[in-house]
This record gives sequence, C-alpha cells and structure tokens, in this order.
Amino acid sequence: MKKIIINIILILVAFLIYFLQSNFFNFFTIANVKPNLFIIYVLFIGLFGNRIMGTIYGSIVGIFLDLLFGEIVGVNLFGFALIGIIAALFDKNFSKDSRITIMFMVFGSTVIFEVITFFINYVLYSINVELFNFLIILIIEIVYNILITIIIYPLIQKFGYYIENEYKGNKILTRYF
Repeated sequence: MKKIIINIILILVAFLIYFLQSNFFNFFTIANVKPNLFIIYVLFIGLFGNRIMGTIYGSIVGIFLDLLFGEIVGVNLFGFALIGIIAALFDKNFSKDSRITIMFMVFGSTVIFEVITFFINYVLYSINVELFNFLIILIIEIVYNILITIIIYPLIQKFGYYIENEYKGNKILTRYF
C-alpha cells in the first residue's frame, strides 16, 4: 500500500514539475534558458528508488515530453531513460548525503542528457544546431539545475530516504554482525 502511495505522490510531483517548468520558469529564464527539472526528478528517482523505477519514470517522462513538445518522438525518451539507469550507477558508487556529490551528479546528468539529445538531433535527424550556442545553453542549464538542486535538496532527501527504505529496505549491516 505504501508503494502505491509513493507512486501516486511521484506522479503528482511530475505534474507539479511540468507546471513549474512550463509556466513559472518562463518568467525566470537566464538568456532564454530554463532549467530542466525533469533531469533532477529522474535522477533522484533513480538514486533513491532502483534502476527499474528510474528507467520506467524516465521513459514515461521522456515520452510525455516528446509527445507534447518534441518534433521527433524518442529523443527525450532515450535521454531520460538513460538518466534513470545512470542514477542507479551513481547510487552504487557515490554517497547521497553530501551536497557536493549531488551537485556533481546533477552536473553529470545534465551534461549526459543534453549531449545525447544534441547527438541524436544533429547526427541522426540532421537538425542543425550550432555548437557554440549549444555550449552556452548547456553551461547556463547546468548552473540553473545545480542552484535549484541546492535549494530543494533537503526536501528531496527526506522523501528520497522514505522511498529508499520502502523499495530497498534497510540493508545496512552493523559493524559487529
């Protein structure tokens, strides 16, 4: 029952993020660049949930955004699913307690997602994107995503550990066991 409630809350959070990204952050752009809150969302689901959960939520968010905003279906789908998988790898190798580590995870996830979408759009679909403009947009989006992560991290951390306890259980062995 708790897992159903967690999934309902995560779906409601996705709709809240969609509302914030499409309406609220239109007024707070930096050089016409908005943060990509869905990268942070999928990253934290993959970190605190598991690889399957991160991949499923990443795929759902990706297809949803592709159908609403994308010219080509599959670009966001592949990028967000990859972020969900990479988040599970980050969980195994890094600590979630340090804000510095989380900032590097958001940095890496943003770079990976944007490079993947740039590569797919440029190479596979021959959409012309200038490299210099791409790098400027990437740097601004990275800074924006990191600042938002720093602000909302305590809230995400509390809910994340609740998700982790429910999905992964308490698998920490004591020192004397």
